[in-house]
Amino acid sequence: MSYVEIPGARVPVRMWADPATVEDGALRQLQNVATLPWIEGLAVMPDVHYGKGATVGSVIAMRDAVCPAAVGVDIGCGMSAVKTSLTANDLPGDLTRLRSRIEQAIPVGRGLHREALDPSRFHALPTSGWDAFWSRFDTVAQPVHFRRERAALQMGTLGSGNHLIECCTDTEGAVWLMLHSGSRNIGKELAEHHIGVAQKLPHNQGLVDRDLAVFVSDTPQMAAYRNDLYWAQEYAKFNRTLMMALLKDVIRKEFKKAKPTFEAEISCHHNYVAEERYDGMDLLVTRKGAIRAGSGEFGIIPGSMGTSSYVVKGLGNEKSFNSASHGAGRRMSRSAAKRRFTVWDLEAQTRGVECRKDAGVLDEIPAAYKDIDQVMAQQTDLVEVVAKLKQFVCVKG
Repeated sequence: MSYVEIPGARVPVRMWADPATVEDGALRQLQNVATLPWIEGLAVMPDVHYGKGATVGSVIAMRDAVCPAAVGVDIGCGMSAVKTSLTANDLPGDLTRLRSRIEQAIPVGRGLHREALDPSRFHALPTSGWDAFWSRFDTVAQPVHFRRERAALQMGTLGSGNHLIECCTDTEGAVWLMLHSGSRNIGKELAEHHIGVAQKLPHNQGLVDRDLAVFVSDTPQMAAYRNDLYWAQEYAKFNRTLMMALLKDVIRKEFKKAKPTFEAEISCHHNYVAEERYDGMDLLVTRKGAIRAGSGEFGIIPGSMGTSSYVVKGLGNEKSFNSASHGAGRRMSRSAAKRRFTVWDLEAQTRGVECRKDAGVLDEIPAAYKDIDQVMAQQTDLVEVVAKLKQFVCVKG
């Protein structure tokens, strides 16, 4: 489909979704964003749903301003995927051991590594920029400096919620590795610190929603936020890179006889800010629950723990600010999912997948998410499908 345009106070809202299917709270948030004095454009992805401050599944283009709540508290959250030389024929009949080995290698939930990971110990893992990255920690906001050790021990860990590690097969039978995570607790604390700073600034006092407080260019607050934002985005990328290295090590050991090899890693943020140029203007483009889908650029759009996911290539649609959805998108809140569904429902909806099937992940039940195939059908002018994946192992925190 192409987009539907609905009026907004300062810019129209371009929606790659049927407005009738978007909950009222999300529509109000979008209209609130369209009132911001700095806004130059707003695109809404088919996985749109209500979020804190700004809607999840929104792409906000502003001139000389950025809204930290529109990035989200998991700065740099995103996906990574790797195609392997393994095929479905290489898989054992019982997948419980494989899942257990992954969970032993990669801490999940609130778990930490016992000691900080050294990237130089991993097979063919590039380490350029690692020392420079950590040396920049001294430049981030002072209130989080006491978290340095924790941040180091959480590097290469999954977290919880919708974060995942999956082993999948594509429609040709090839095995893929895929994971979803972000900047862990350090990114969250940096985001919350800067949101608090922004809300106290004089130019934000008349906004319709205090969660839409922005930083403006050429101010010390903006400079501080962008420094910390880019550091956290880099943390998230290193976090996924190290997890993928750990996951590859598990696969090498578990499939030693098959001698697996791995293609180039595909990685994309979906909660982040980028400097981009549209219609002759230099803009700060915030994607909250959206990936960049520039022409020929690879991306990953996951479903849920019991449905398909997609590796895609961008079509470079500037009407969407070269963006696409970041996943299926929730259709009900976590609390609503827990009230509505049972563990039996979870077992039924994840049949055939080696994964947790207990009350602790009930809020991640596939029925709590939108239909991923319908979401994909709504953005055929944004991306083309490279591979359709279906998990056989799913690890959750």
